[in-house]
Amino acid sequence: MRPIWSGALSFGLVTIPVRLYRATTSRRPRFRQLRRADHSPIRYRKVAQADGVEVPSEDIVRGYEVDKGRYVVFTDEEIEAAGHQGGPRIVDVIEFVDATEIDPIYYRASYYLEPDSTGQKAYSILCQALAEKNRIGLAKVAIRARMHLAAVRPRDDVLVLETMYWPDEVRAAGFETLNGGVEVRENEVAMAEMLIDNLTGQFDPAAWKDATRERIEELARKKIEGEEIVVPDTPEPTRVVDLLEALKASVEATRAQTAHRQAG
Repeated sequence: MRPIWSGALSFGLVTIPVRLYRATTSRRPRFRQLRRADHSPIRYRKVAQADGVEVPSEDIVRGYEVDKGRYVVFTDEEIEAAGHQGGPRIVDVIEFVDATEIDPIYYRASYYLEPDSTGQKAYSILCQALAEKNRIGLAKVAIRARMHLAAVRPRDDVLVLETMYWPDEVRAAGFETLNGGVEVRENEVAMAEMLIDNLTGQFDPAAWKDATRERIEELARKKIEGEEIVVPDTPEPTRVVDLLEALKASVEATRAQTAHRQAG
């Protein structure tokens, strides 16, 4: 892996030299748009709305729209300076909070923090202390000319930096259907809890596969080898009429599956 940047993790009077790496990668199938007649790839051009003329990269500037059709222009240097306020690259931990206080909806992207050899001990101490206290550090960090709210948390022996949405970027769930005054009976909740208990287990990352990607890769292989492609029929979803009966049936089915696994 190549680091995105090298800087420092700072909390209190402690500064730890670190490098920032992407922790995830997308493996979604990538498709190019092609012309139907000859499968020639479609190329996108950057053209000016005024006259339709293609604009080279060196003649493109960034504009901030203040009113409809009215812009103020920013240079890359101005945007970068606004992003990190002209300071060094620092993960500036402001405070620590209990790990349960942060709703996962705030998390945006994950990065690994690797310590420099000179800061390895302080890094390990912080990582272990956070794990034992079940705390997360709330920080500010500039990545690619943008200031982010971020969380610093331990994952095994590594510190993970999670960039976060700012609070005013998280939408409220104002759905009218949730205000309908639906009556929920205790036996229905109890049955749902039994179903949840029957389906509760340990998270095993290896057990989860991207079936869509695997099917597309398999279809691509068949197309390359000239095999006939057969598209299976998609069954219509079954509408649940009686919730309680559906919960009972699900509980019995999962109970039988659990007993079978334990017997095996």
